[in-house]
Amino acid sequence: MVRSVRDHNGDFVYFGVGRFKDKNASVSQHTDNDFQEAIMEYQSLNYLKSTGVLDAATTEMMRRPRCGLKDKHNTVQNKSVESFVLHKSRWEKKHLTYGITKYSKWLHWSVVDREIAKAFSLWSEHIDLTFTQHRNEPVDIDIRFEKYIHHDENPFDGPGQVLAHAFIPKHGGDIHFDDTEHWTVNSTNGTNLLQVATHEVGHSLGLLDTRDQSDAMYFAYLGYDPNFQLSRDDIFGIQRLYGKKNRYRSWHDGENNIGMASNTITSRPSVAQESELCTSKNIDAIFQTDDDSTIVFLRNKYYKLLQNEVAPGYPKDISDGWPGLPGNIDAAFTYENGKTYFFQGNKYWRYRGRQIDGDYPREISDGFPGIPNNLNAAMLWWNSNSTVYFFKDRKFWLYDPNTTPPVKPSYPKPISNIEGLPDQIDAALHHPNGNMYFFRGDKYYRVDGKSSTVDHSGQPYPRRTASWWFGCKNLTRDSTHLTNYEHF
Repeated sequence: MVRSVRDHNGDFVYFGVGRFKDKNASVSQHTDNDFQEAIMEYQSLNYLKSTGVLDAATTEMMRRPRCGLKDKHNTVQNKSVESFVLHKSRWEKKHLTYGITKYSKWLHWSVVDREIAKAFSLWSEHIDLTFTQHRNEPVDIDIRFEKYIHHDENPFDGPGQVLAHAFIPKHGGDIHFDDTEHWTVNSTNGTNLLQVATHEVGHSLGLLDTRDQSDAMYFAYLGYDPNFQLSRDDIFGIQRLYGKKNRYRSWHDGENNIGMASNTITSRPSVAQESELCTSKNIDAIFQTDDDSTIVFLRNKYYKLLQNEVAPGYPKDISDGWPGLPGNIDAAFTYENGKTYFFQGNKYWRYRGRQIDGDYPREISDGFPGIPNNLNAAMLWWNSNSTVYFFKDRKFWLYDPNTTPPVKPSYPKPISNIEGLPDQIDAALHHPNGNMYFFRGDKYYRVDGKSSTVDHSGQPYPRRTASWWFGCKNLTRDSTHLTNYEHF
């Protein structure tokens, strides 16, 4: 059976998603009566007819990818919120760090980073916890892709069995994925990393498995779900541990401290009121780097963004950050392979990290056939690893390098197809939190990718970019933006 480890007090140390072993491996370990009782208990726990016979329905349930927590301790018998909570084990601080110290052989490291960040953001959207990835330094939650024996007394057992396991908060919250599984993204093939990671993060935060198939914390993995999200019960469960997200936040050194909202930003920002970024009517480009830093380009300078502010020490010269790259960039994005593309006029450049990646610049018409020159913006779409959307004037183009031709004859299409956006935009960003942001003038819009409309939840868009993204000083925000603040 799927294993679960106990500490010296008898408490469960970790949960995992996996399968039951082959039935013949278990029969020899039990007497007939013990085996029949075990089957009856298993059937009862999984809402099957409790016959004690290892019938087809029971065998099929056992073969499902599933959580490794021992079943009689792993069942939500009712829908009370309390039944989601594990031993009241929870993190006692609001700002947690995580690091991915061993990557998967199946996916590029930048893709793994992005999907893990999405998994954390699905939970942080509903509670006042933040999760920041750190590299080469101590972290709260260590994440690794391992095979077989990996030094936690619970070796993985090869493909098609246990998928992953996670430790509860009081035991460190670390998460391990079995890298003999075929990890995939946005595919019905293999095992979806985002869905399993979200489940394991739930355990790392202190939640039990459930028996409702609509829950992210459902004990079994049911296959790729293109509309995957937290359920109402997932949200209630995590809020039972950490409380509801406080929508009123102060602006103090970029931290999301809880505080009373006011009509002006009174705490110290990192960008002065007279900064060019604060006074500019628009930005040139915004993009994520291969290490998931958010970068803004404005003329010949670049700024690194923290949460709600600019990092200390910026701006810096673009030519220093990316040697050989000019200023006044039109658009930029980072592809699934970790390479960043920059566009200006009829040229484009490709960089791996901060080093130019070949003989550049090149003609846009050669590298991206069907895409016009003098772009306004570029970004990966919300549910794609390879499809890029390019924007110019009042139109946009979908570029898919996996099709021939990469731009379908039905493009370009009007930007007005994305309901609620202005006719023309200056910059666009697909953020690791899963949201898409469009910038026009000194304001920005958040778009729901599933509906392709401007998000109408919470307070209205557009909002002022300088105050909400850059932490600019002495900028008065509309009172309508203050009653239900969300990051971005």
